[in-house]
Amino acid sequence: MTDSKWIQFLRHYGPVPRNDNMYDETIQRSARRQGIAPIDFEHPYQVRIVNCFNQTTADPVSVILTGTAGDGKTHLCRQVWKTLKGNDDEWASDSPFLTIKSQYPKDRTTWPDSKDRILYRSVKIHFIRDLSGWAPQQGADWEPDKEELLQKFCHSLFNPDADEIFLIAANDGQLIESFRRLKETEDVRRARQVFEDLLVEDRQEQSGVRLKFFNLSRTSSAELFDRAIEAFLTHPGWNELKNGVAAENDVFGPKCPIRHNYELLDTPLVRARLRSLLELCDYNGLHVPVRQILLLLTNAVLGHPDADHHLMRPSDVPKVIAAGTVSKASLYNNIFGGNLSEIRRQTITIFDFLERFQIGYETSNRIDNLLIFGEADENLGDYFDTFIAKDKFYGADDRFYAAKHEYIEGTREDDEKPAEFLQMLISQRRGLFFKIPKDAEFELNLWELTVFMFAGEYLDEVVELLKHGAVVRRPLLSRLVKGLNHVFTGMLINSDRELYLATSGNYSQAKVCRILVERVSVEPSKGEKIVLRFDQANGRVLLSVFFAPDNCVDFNLTLIRYEFLSRIAAQGALPSSFSKECFEDLLAFKSQLIAAYMQRQAKEVEPSGTTIGLNLLALTEQGMPDQRFVEIMP
Repeated sequence: MTDSKWIQFLRHYGPVPRNDNMYDETIQRSARRQGIAPIDFEHPYQVRIVNCFNQTTADPVSVILTGTAGDGKTHLCRQVWKTLKGNDDEWASDSPFLTIKSQYPKDRTTWPDSKDRILYRSVKIHFIRDLSGWAPQQGADWEPDKEELLQKFCHSLFNPDADEIFLIAANDGQLIESFRRLKETEDVRRARQVFEDLLVEDRQEQSGVRLKFFNLSRTSSAELFDRAIEAFLTHPGWNELKNGVAAENDVFGPKCPIRHNYELLDTPLVRARLRSLLELCDYNGLHVPVRQILLLLTNAVLGHPDADHHLMRPSDVPKVIAAGTVSKASLYNNIFGGNLSEIRRQTITIFDFLERFQIGYETSNRIDNLLIFGEADENLGDYFDTFIAKDKFYGADDRFYAAKHEYIEGTREDDEKPAEFLQMLISQRRGLFFKIPKDAEFELNLWELTVFMFAGEYLDEVVELLKHGAVVRRPLLSRLVKGLNHVFTGMLINSDRELYLATSGNYSQAKVCRILVERVSVEPSKGEKIVLRFDQANGRVLLSVFFAPDNCVDFNLTLIRYEFLSRIAAQGALPSSFSKECFEDLLAFKSQLIAAYMQRQAKEVEPSGTTIGLNLLALTEQGMPDQRFVEIMP
């Protein structure tokens, strides 16, 4: 048990130093060498990508796989290679460029025996599985044969009779840059424009072009998580540990933190909370690649700050138990990279994204009272007992009680012990985020443990409802409209029945705008309305303002924008914890709305007259808008 090959192999997926350009190849080689199957699951795009090279199709097309590092581009290339029965030894080479020939239907003809026969043609398929490793370095010239091949690729996209197709994998920035450095021809120019259009418009194909374009960064991080965690937890490697006989202090014994972390990760509540964080990343425009999800899961189970590379080996388990530092292996802390140094944590995408939730640092009086005074509190005692005292691994141990006593009593003059207890509080708050059950979320204000106080509401009462075709409750929409009015006018308008578009006269993005341009009804009225809807194609929540059935402006209502508007509506001031980016995004949205309003006005008959009328906004004592009309002589 102390030499578990599976645990040793699993560390390759964690935050250990490696050559990321050869990540997939390194995992595969290590798996073959140790006789262990790698963690494998079907990518959501896999069937569609493989079908592009289906040998029963009469018109095979080229494919480009793009996305960020770790999105699984090389893995998907390998699936296509296997489907075409490519040689395993060739694929195992370090070459980023491979070719294979395959037979595809050409046409159908009738033979003398009156039976239809299909004639086949041979098609050469070029695999460039890593464009960045195949293309010349920035500033260097193309090798003639490589440039000629890409010129041929560009030409094949617009030639229906081409008998060569390509599968190219490249990070999105490198893709455009590589083709920009080619010798400019009509085919290259057209191809580059196609790539840019498909990227910007988030489409997979363009009429008349023999290409399928898959941007893997558009894949749902939450869906990838569902597939990855299932493959991770059900991997046969765990059977070696589950079925073995382990000593009490050995790996996967009753006191083993690896075993406990594995079991915690497999609980529905922990999985659901972790999935919620990944889903919220999606709705904040933050894509988490496959590689980063596997890194997260591995670090969650094996993480320990005192181990080599901060990941436990089987031989580390008895040492950790003997040293009494099992609590440092807490899955709740490892999920946020708490076992890593701050510098290392900042360089890893998934921990950078999760850090933005500030779980462990954000809190409420009720939560901290539970952790510090809950043991003796008649209202919070049951929660303390359930979540903290009964957790023999990561709850309140002797170190916690001693540090808490010194913190409350203030018996230490130096800052070392209070600082140690504050670090323990961070870990315990993180634990509570994964321990508080669904039915206690509201009572304990679960989402106040994050910087996004309205995140739970956003998921449950906005996203989930809209995805299933339901309508969001009116009070939530009213709150958003109220927040928009605060931003658009710079005044604390309490009205939520109409959206007020206002300017300062010559500058629509001024902080305070008192000249009313238009009021848009929230409820449907003469073609006007304001609704929340879900864009199934792009997986986005949209706040849509209609001036007419054919005149609509959509606003991507990300989580951070929802939080921003909700807080400004409730608190009446800009939240200092948010950047100016949200505010500027909303002012840009206002400019789009005013432009759409002017477009509608242009279709109407211009009023005649010699005076100019302005509507000035003021507020009543109750905060309701008071509109006053002023005429100005030209």
